[in-house]
Amino acid sequence: MKTFNLPDLGEGLQEAEIVHWQVKEGDVVKVDQPLLSVETAKAVVDVPSPWAGKILKLHGKAGDIIPTHAALVDFDLEGGTPAAKAAVKVTAAAPAKSQPVAEDSGTVVGNMPTGNEVMAETAIIRKKQKQSPAQVKALPSVRMLAKQLGVELSSCQATGRNDTVTADDVRAAQGHAADTASTSVTARWQLPPARSDVKYGTAEPLRGPRRAMHASMTRARNEVMECTLFDDADIHNWLPGQDITVRIIRAIVVGCRAEPELNAWYDGEKLERTIHQQLDLAMAVDTPDGLIVPVLRDAGRKNAQQLRADLNRIKEATRNRSVAPADMKDATITLSNFGMMAGRYATPVVVPPQVAILGTGGLRHDVVPVLGGVEVHKRIPLSITFDHRCITGGTACRWLAAVIADLQRSQ
Repeated sequence: MKTFNLPDLGEGLQEAEIVHWQVKEGDVVKVDQPLLSVETAKAVVDVPSPWAGKILKLHGKAGDIIPTHAALVDFDLEGGTPAAKAAVKVTAAAPAKSQPVAEDSGTVVGNMPTGNEVMAETAIIRKKQKQSPAQVKALPSVRMLAKQLGVELSSCQATGRNDTVTADDVRAAQGHAADTASTSVTARWQLPPARSDVKYGTAEPLRGPRRAMHASMTRARNEVMECTLFDDADIHNWLPGQDITVRIIRAIVVGCRAEPELNAWYDGEKLERTIHQQLDLAMAVDTPDGLIVPVLRDAGRKNAQQLRADLNRIKEATRNRSVAPADMKDATITLSNFGMMAGRYATPVVVPPQVAILGTGGLRHDVVPVLGGVEVHKRIPLSITFDHRCITGGTACRWLAAVIADLQRSQ
């Protein structure tokens, strides 16, 4: 018998989650035949068999998290001796058939019924003639209470002696008015139903990208001294047909040409900084499985068409969870385009060893002063977080100024 341990999948990952087995105990397999699919913090990959033989035991089931180098499969090898051992190859799992993704139409969840019907209030006529305010019997203290609560004494049901309005009558009248108003408002609410894909009230372990996010955010909290600057880029003079994301990427490149210190790695233990000439841009992408951050390589050497092609490729690979682990490492600076969903400004988190991350909020039409008057201009909110241990405030300000200056060019 020989035991196959979970290999290092190529990126120094410490564990992987079993997605599903492609074999079962008793099966006879060949070299390089896929044994199972696993999900790492990076992607879903297939693990092939290193040997030919009969499977005696599978260690773990779907959903289990297996540490790297832990036992995975027990083999009865053909002929009792290992076959020529093949190098373990890790390939991205075939992407599932992509489902149509509905574009955000900006609609409001739920319905708000409308109508033209005129609502008329009707008064209830008592057998007794309704008293005028001047004829309502009440103590001065009760009248003061009614004034403070905004209650008309004539609307109170008098329960005191000789039809005198008491303090309790005033409070009861106020409570009735509040209940009526609350009922009227509640009747108009149309709340969306609770999501059916969420397991409410059940503790669940973090898996895949969410587990990786826990690790990276914990490291960021422990190792980085973050500082954030906020500003806006006025894009009122943009010519038609501008690709917003591509323009933002170009502006980041321009900013790093002006202040290269933000395109860098920093080792806080050794007090060493490495400034990079090549700009490898991490693109934070929100998915139902968690945050996935593929890297756009050498962004400073590509034109607009090449950048757009790379962005489309990254978007598709992220959606299908087929991003290779090698395409999610060694970024030198990060872009978080959170404004595509909601939000104007934020305090994006720097993930070491990087020293900076730019967040872009949702585009806004703002009123701006122009030559003694005012105009409405479209502007991009910007939030740059940097590691203040190795980046000065002045450097970050100059970098942000260069980014804004490039964004405000007409093309």
